[in-house]
Amino acid sequence: MKRPDVLSAAQDAVMGLREDDYASPQANFDNIAKHWSIIFGVDVTAAQVCLAMITLKAARLDTTPTHDDSWVDIAGYAAIGSEVAR
Repeated sequence: MKRPDVLSAAQDAVMGLREDDYASPQANFDNIAKHWSIIFGVDVTAAQVCLAMITLKAARLDTTPTHDDSWVDIAGYAAIGSEVAR
């Protein structure tokens, strides 16, 4: 996949129907952070959720570096992380 294609696919993912399914990125990642905080016994932020998801996708790319979906997801999580970190 070329850079414009990755970024376009990531934009479609983060600006598309997922918000209808899961609420706004801020609300969704705050909710995930709340659950992870309970599970891990430490405070987790929405931005840390994004970082963890980026790391998960990067670890998957260690095994399959040509899996375009993981690259797209990393770009999407980076965009959401930039927003929720504020």
